[in-house]
Order: sequence, then structure tokens, then C-alpha cells
Amino acid sequence: MNRLIVIKGAGDLATGIAHRLHCSGFSVVTTELPQPTVIRRTVSFAEAIYTGTVVVEGITAVKTSMERTLQVVEEGKIPVVVDPTGVMIKQLQPWAVVDAILAKRNVGTQITDAPIVVGVGPGFTAGVDVHAVVESMRGHYLGRVIHAGQAIPNTGIPGELGGYAKERILRAPCAGVFRAERQISDLVSAGETVAWVNEQPVVVAISGVLRGLLKEGLSVEPDMKIGDVDPRCQPEHCFTISDKARSIGGGVLEALLYYAARAHQG
Repeated sequence: MNRLIVIKGAGDLATGIAHRLHCSGFSVVTTELPQPTVIRRTVSFAEAIYTGTVVVEGITAVKTSMERTLQVVEEGKIPVVVDPTGVMIKQLQPWAVVDAILAKRNVGTQITDAPIVVGVGPGFTAGVDVHAVVESMRGHYLGRVIHAGQAIPNTGIPGELGGYAKERILRAPCAGVFRAERQISDLVSAGETVAWVNEQPVVVAISGVLRGLLKEGLSVEPDMKIGDVDPRCQPEHCFTISDKARSIGGGVLEALLYYAARAHQG
């Protein structure tokens, strides 16, 4: 099964999807912004934009030009291409497109982009701008494939981990340049300063493991998400794909196989 799939986005959830599809025998290409603002950088293929190469659970992703994309795929790696507008989709004409940007709205994906088009999370309507939607909200319906209609609307409240929801998210106190004081996988205590935006401290509200942190030197806007504390205190979780990403990846795989079977049947 060597069908080419373009995944828009290479953050931690998109990486979980890409990893699952790659391990299932598909050829996968990912696209990203010139300066990704991902938080869970240790499990995001988007980090390759800054470092050139990144390995997540044994799968290697490489920052790649559009011209070398298929060559990198043939090498058994996942290309990460700077392509914010999806130009590559028209060039490659993939078998499937997965929009995993998680923008909470559709920023340009169309049902005509490929024979199979899947949207992750709110902002898409199955049967209108995509063939299927995969639920991204934590809870009973996480990973469910929706063939008609939309995912659960964005509530603005993060999913609960270890009894905490919005308390575990770190946000920029002002506009400015982000500077890290601690690093991903560090154990931190409530009230501790873990980063700065200009001269304003970023203080954690709960104790736990610093699971995600924005790349140092990036410019941020007020209230922008810049970090994530996991109260479950398992540092090793910082380096493996999350349960949420695996579940969504399974939903995307199901959607692709469902529509592939329908096409085969006639």
C-alpha cells in the first residue's frame, strides 16, 4: 500500500497521525509554516523546520524542499515541507489530504483537493468541504469518524489531564519575544517561573512535568499558548506520542480505509 498522503500540519497531533499512517504502509508528506509555533516540540515533526531532522518513536522526519519530497519518501522518511498555502498538493496530486492544522476553522482545504480529504477537529463539514471529519475533543467521542456533519465545536477549554484543564496551559502575559528558563521534561512547582516574554515572567499554576514549551526566540502575542504542564509527573511521556494523537491517528486511518473500500467496490 504505497498511496501518497499529504498531511497539512506537523504538530504533535499531526505527527501522531503521520506516524500511524507511515507505520501502516502509506507514503506520507507533511507541510508546515516557516516558523511553527508548536508546543510539544519533542514529539512534533514540525521541529525539523528548525533542526533539519527529528526522530519521533523511531520514525525520521526531514526538512525537505518541494523538489526532493518524493526522494525523501522513497528513503523511508517523512518530508516536512514549508508550504503554508498547500501549493504542493496541486503538484503532487496525492491520493489523500489530511488537514491536521487544528486551526478550529477551515483555512483553505477543499473536498476536491484529493480523492479522499479528511479534516481533524472543528471547522469542517463532512460531505461539504471534506469527505470525513475526525473528532479531536478529549472524551467519549475522541477519534470518532464523522461522515456527515461536524465535530464538537471548540469550547476554548483545554482537555482535562490529572484533574486539571485550563490551569495546565501556559500563556503569554504580553506581546514580545519568548525566552525559556526551563526545558521540556523538567519537573516544575506551582508558582515557579519557567520562561519570560520580554521582562514579564511566565509562572506555572500547578506542579508537574513541563510537557510542552515554545521554541525560544519566537515572537508571541498576548494570551498565546506557549507551554503545557502535565500534572501526572511522567517525564518519559514528553518523548512519546500521546493517547490523544494515537486515537486521532486511528480515526484518520479508519476514514482513509473506509473511502478506499468504497472506491474499490464501485
